[in-house]
Amino acid sequence: MSAEILKTHCDTETASLKLKKHAEHCIAVQSCNTLEMHRGLCLAAQDRDATILSQFVFAGTEHYDEFCKNAKPSDWPVVWLQGDACECGDIYSMQGVALSGINPQPIHFNGRDMGFTYEDDHAKYCRLRGVIPQDLTASRMEQTRSAFETMDAALKLNGFKFTDTVRTWIYLDNLLEWYDDFNVVRTQYFNETGIFDHMVPASTGIGAGNQFDAAIMMDVLAVKPKNDVLKIYEVVSPLQNPALDYKSSFSRAVEMVYPTHRNLLISGTASIDPEGATVYLDDPEKQIRLTLDVVHAILESRGMGWGDLFRGIAYFKNMDYLPIYEQVAAELKIPRFPLAISHADVCRDDLLFEVEVDAVQPAK
Repeated sequence: MSAEILKTHCDTETASLKLKKHAEHCIAVQSCNTLEMHRGLCLAAQDRDATILSQFVFAGTEHYDEFCKNAKPSDWPVVWLQGDACECGDIYSMQGVALSGINPQPIHFNGRDMGFTYEDDHAKYCRLRGVIPQDLTASRMEQTRSAFETMDAALKLNGFKFTDTVRTWIYLDNLLEWYDDFNVVRTQYFNETGIFDHMVPASTGIGAGNQFDAAIMMDVLAVKPKNDVLKIYEVVSPLQNPALDYKSSFSRAVEMVYPTHRNLLISGTASIDPEGATVYLDDPEKQIRLTLDVVHAILESRGMGWGDLFRGIAYFKNMDYLPIYEQVAAELKIPRFPLAISHADVCRDDLLFEVEVDAVQPAK
């Protein structure tokens, strides 16, 4: 049996990858009510007999306690993020990743639910969610190292190496004040753990606070192949040079090639030229267009297109730019898919928009 992709559009946007023994799902929902979104996400997973592995919530942190009080307790980590640019604390979207046909094993680490492990015929997987430092009173750079050490320890406890990491999501509180310092610590830790001798993971780095008031929160996907059938490798961007060229330690994209399908994980992408400079200053439409051109070029380089999009998150420095994105996406004929929306700062003050996407294509 080859892979089959199903997408539904109702109260939630859902994409499902159906395989012989299991299925993987991404569910996104937008509303100004967190409980309403949570119910929609849970119902979509329930309809597919799926276990939710992770849940992003993009909303003001002042809504977190009320959500916890009134929502049915979940068995999965909830990552609650208020973008640095979102001073009003508005509520925007939720996104969940779910799995059916496989029984994932929960990860409990440092007294917290921190994700799941699971496996299929080709690999073992570890999804860590809401990784935070041990000491929330430490300096930002100390918290960054501690978060990486916690991630490393949780991976090892579950039979994975740090170098099995294929994707990270990194959210820094007040990012614009210390992104360069963060990059120093990340690069140092990658050197110590041998990442640069293997494959540098795809990543997103965004300015957002969290429900724990930590300086940094991370999510991680690690994949440990069981055999040589599964191929995992870095994918370059045709329109941008490697981020390593300007001392930011992530890959533009990572591809996982299975006998049944290919999964392309494209890092957070913004309006940056091949030399690493921001282009189209103060012009949100041109920044959005260039960003999408860069994403499309990566997709095309792997024989994919807009119709293969499976999951995404769009980050807007100003929510007035959302209608501009919607107009450009319509012009480019980007079909609907589970895209979460976040009001957040990107890694530079002059970048107005960033988007990350996953694309999935059945084997031909």
